[in-house]
Amino acid sequence: MGHPESRSEEEADTPHPAGELPPGQREQRGWPVTHYGPVPRFRAERWEFRVFGATASGDKRCWNHEEFSALPHETVVGDLHCVTKFSMLGAEWGGVRAATLLAIEPPAPEVTHVMVWAEYGYSANLRLADFAADRNVFATHRDGELLTAEHGFPLRLVVPHLYAWKGPKWVRGVEYMTADRRGFWEERGYHNLGDPWREQRYSYQEEPGDGPEL
Repeated sequence: MGHPESRSEEEADTPHPAGELPPGQREQRGWPVTHYGPVPRFRAERWEFRVFGATASGDKRCWNHEEFSALPHETVVGDLHCVTKFSMLGAEWGGVRAATLLAIEPPAPEVTHVMVWAEYGYSANLRLADFAADRNVFATHRDGELLTAEHGFPLRLVVPHLYAWKGPKWVRGVEYMTADRRGFWEERGYHNLGDPWREQRYSYQEEPGDGPEL
């Protein structure tokens, strides 16, 4: 079996039409619950979202739940492709677009990657171009309904053009990085890039330059 060809960073945000199945995927009716570890309990008074690391300002930016909820809310249509081979097509997601967050608190010019952090120290790394893709959204709603705790309430990142593990549930912040670093699943044998259109599921498929050494 040959290794999938890797897309360049410039091609990372090339959109695929919503509603198409990547290779090896099957359409899923309904929305299965998949996650690692327990479902965290949400406490609004303790919740905080941070943007930190190599910011253009040199400072970190924090929002409490009320402040984050007041950021511009937009709706996008995007699929969700799970590495376990099911795809949920044509979902409508409501929340704060990643591009909006980048505009509010921009990264320094030398930033190449981000780490998205979630509850219990879970993390997922993305190239900056992947993170900035137009349909990416920090979602609070799906199809007009507030997310349930099992599906990521109060906030989950949706990255329609990558496998779903790249969009963590229960997100708490974004770290701007000047070099790549593997996240939780990427350290445990999953592909560093995670493009479903090239079936980049596992680290053994990686080409030179796809990610840091394990």
